[in-house]
Amino acid sequence: MGTCWSCGKNIEANNYHRQDSCTHCGRDTHACKNCDFYDRTYNNECRESSADRVVEKERSNFCDFFKPSTRAGGTGGKTKDDLRSAAEALFKKKS
Repeated sequence: MGTCWSCGKNIEANNYHRQDSCTHCGRDTHACKNCDFYDRTYNNECRESSADRVVEKERSNFCDFFKPSTRAGGTGGKTKDDLRSAAEALFKKKS
């Protein structure tokens, strides 16, 4: 079971084939933004280095490395708040 990148609703495990779509919002489920390897900070926005480049991250594709993600909203990567917290921790004064 995973989470839709578009609406954040749960997707059943058997609903990730190439022609499947989210039952709530109708968006493609076998898409980069729905994949656990999706990460905006990586080259081609994918942590799987062997995967072919996919230009349209919100559309169905034929990627063999697809793994359903449980992150909501197709976030893939660190948020601004995560980065700020890491920077503050790195540069905080030591007592």
